[in-house]
Amino acid sequence: MITTKDLCMRFPDGSAIRYNDLCFENGQSYALLGASGCGKSTFLNLLAGVLTPDSGTVEIDGQNACTWSQRQKDDYRIRNIGYIFQDFKLLEDMTVADNINLLRLEGVDTSGIDGLLERLGILRLKKRRVRRLSGGEKQRVAIARALIKKPTLILADEPTGNLNYETGEAVVAQLIENAGSGTLIAVTHDDRLAPRFDHILDMNEIAHFEAGKEASERA
Repeated sequence: MITTKDLCMRFPDGSAIRYNDLCFENGQSYALLGASGCGKSTFLNLLAGVLTPDSGTVEIDGQNACTWSQRQKDDYRIRNIGYIFQDFKLLEDMTVADNINLLRLEGVDTSGIDGLLERLGILRLKKRRVRRLSGGEKQRVAIARALIKKPTLILADEPTGNLNYETGEAVVAQLIENAGSGTLIAVTHDDRLAPRFDHILDMNEIAHFEAGKEASERA
């Protein structure tokens, strides 16, 4: 279980985002909806330990992850989190297989790579360099890299953003299936896919912005 309380992130210009308290249960899937710039990606980065909040807590199974050292956060993310980034974060000059098999350096078992690529419809691309892939194909490679870890928490930032609706629907089903007894939290702009999730959260109502000093002075 993951719970957030009094979570606040401040930015260099003095602006901030405050989030309502939330709870994410094991074995459940959550769709985070909302307009661009409403704080969805920042929220995922706070959950993953990529960002540290200025105040508030992110509790994972009863432990306040905000008090962990950066190494502890990184170790937890490597072992337990499958993060699907909106900009993929793939190595363009390496093949699909190499991008995924790099996780072996972190102790991840990637022996199930062929079956996973087959389920995502990209097994034929296994030996192709990432720079030769389309945006949608890169999206599915990024998803495969996250799922190969069999994570207990899947964080997905627009996992279907470069896919047509039919393919996106299949990918969401794959994400939910792979989440199993873990937790899936996905940012999406596609309202049509939201009903596939167990819960739908409107980030326009959950995230509250505070203007920075410069904006206040201009006003």
